Amino acid sequence: MSRATKSDVAESLVEPGDVDPGVVLFLMRDLGLSVVAVAHLLNKESGLEGLSGVSNDMREVEAGASAGDERCRLALEVYAYRVKKYIGAYAAALGGLDVLVFTAGVGENDPAIRAAICEDLEFLGVRLDPKANDGARGTEREIGATEAPVRVLVVPTDEEGFIAEQTVAVVASL
Repeated sequence: MSRATKSDVAESLVEPGDVDPGVVLFLMRDLGLSVVAVAHLLNKESGLEGLSGVSNDMREVEAGASAGDERCRLALEVYAYRVKKYIGAYAAALGGLDVLVFTAGVGENDPAIRAAICEDLEFLGVRLDPKANDGARGTEREIGATEAPVRVLVVPTDEEGFIAEQTVAVVASL
C-alpha cells in the first residue's frame, strides 16, 4: 500500500456532491480502488464530465448539446435539476426566498443555465425577465420579473480582489 501525499489527502476531502455511501464502499471493496482513486474518480471523472463524456467545462458541454450530443444535453438537464433541488431545499429550510443570486463563472455568464434553473420555480416566487437575463453576462444586474415576489440577481465575483484584501489584512496585522 502506498502512502498518501498531502495533495492526495486534500483532493480526497473535496466534496463530490450527493453520492450514496454504498457506491464508495462498492468502489473500494468490490473493485479494489484506493481512497485516492475513488476521490479522483468522483472529483475528476464524474459530474458534468462523466455525464457528458466531453468535459467538466460548461461551455464545452453546451457546445456539445447544441451540436446534438444527447449525453451533453442530459448533463445540462442534470446540472440544472441539482441546482434547482438545492434552491428548493434551502427555501424550505429558510422558510422562503427573498432573493436568488447567481454568481461565479456559470452563474454570471450563462443565461441559458440560469433560465433552466429558474424554470418551474414560480411556486417559490421566482420568475425571470427573459430579456434582462439574456443581457446579463458578467455584469451586476437584476434579471427577475419586476412583479415577481423574489428578486433574481446576477452578481459577479471578485475572487482575486477578495484574496488581495485578505492578504493586505494579514500582512498589516503582522
